[in-house]
Amino acid sequence: MARAVLVVLDSFGIGAAPDAGRFGDAGADTLGHIEAACAAGRGDRDGLRRGPLRLPHMARLGLFHAAGRAGRDAPAPTALYGAAREVSNGKDTPSGHWEIAGVPVAFDWGYFPHTVPCLPRDLVSALIEDCDLPGILGDRHASGTQIIEALGEESVSTGRPILYTSSDSVLQIAAHEAAFGLERLYGLCEAARARLDALNIGRVIARPFVGESAGTFRRTANRRDYCVPPPEETLLDRACAAGRQVVGIGKISDIFAHRGVSLVLKGDGNMAQFDALLEGLDRARAGDLVFANFVDFDMLYGHRRDVPGYAAALEAFDARLPDLQARLQPGDLVILTADHGCDPTHPGTDHTRELVPILAYGPGLPAGALGTRESFADIGESVAAHLGLAPGRHGTSFL
Repeated sequence: MARAVLVVLDSFGIGAAPDAGRFGDAGADTLGHIEAACAAGRGDRDGLRRGPLRLPHMARLGLFHAAGRAGRDAPAPTALYGAAREVSNGKDTPSGHWEIAGVPVAFDWGYFPHTVPCLPRDLVSALIEDCDLPGILGDRHASGTQIIEALGEESVSTGRPILYTSSDSVLQIAAHEAAFGLERLYGLCEAARARLDALNIGRVIARPFVGESAGTFRRTANRRDYCVPPPEETLLDRACAAGRQVVGIGKISDIFAHRGVSLVLKGDGNMAQFDALLEGLDRARAGDLVFANFVDFDMLYGHRRDVPGYAAALEAFDARLPDLQARLQPGDLVILTADHGCDPTHPGTDHTRELVPILAYGPGLPAGALGTRESFADIGESVAAHLGLAPGRHGTSFL
């Protein structure tokens, strides 16, 4: 029995979804706009990268064919290639990952209003009392890096954590790892998670940072996501119930509320995450699933609207794919995909509603076009079929 490797390039959309206009994302295209910017010289940065976007390995798999922009000289795809549209009501991380794992989100998340302050007064009062806080800072919609730069020094000096949100269903809490304390930050997030269930907020995210001043503050790899559990059994649950090992790379376990994951491996940055992915594959047995999330594309480059950084990260990831190929055994399946878009050329700093790529390959697997799948759930059902698991309630396998 073979293994399956499911890799999410967090936010790597390949063009506006049919319903993008409903989300304010008409015209969004993460891949297309990065490629165009690089061709025009807007993806250049001294010491980082220059010139056209170079993704030779994903191009050979069929990435540009999947996106409908393969040039006349594009190599014939060596993988099953296509795109998938999302049917979930949101364009956030849990919705995308849960749908990939066979459980679309049919309900509406709760959101905080675009007001200042944005958090309910009773919530803030309860957290201050529960966690013995001298108060809070922020209390608005904000970019994480910008609000830490603006309020980080005051947070360190006063002991008040920074609470903020975005267009996603999320409460983010930033605090200095040393001055506030990492475990204390986690405890605050757990307290907030318990109180936010009634508001149907999808995630609480701990955003620890270090540094001495506004110019030196940086967020660390000790981020932790506190999600509500999926409403149904996911692919991960089904795999564990069948006695298979599910190896979660990066924040996968957090996204699924620590349900259906047997082993967690993490790394600080995409390249360390890739090393963890290879370690996970080395530890996987026949019938196991390795499920990885590469968050830097979204967190460091998409949300920060950093085209050169996003382009360089894609090229670095692409360059590591031969390392993954070398670890594959006969019958193994690899699927590269994404959970939403985050077009770094689009107005604002939020996710974008986009189609995501599907590149499915492995020793002995044929190449061919998959078209546009009607749900991300087809990805999870294809993994289930490959691993010999019973089908779920949503999605159709393309294998």
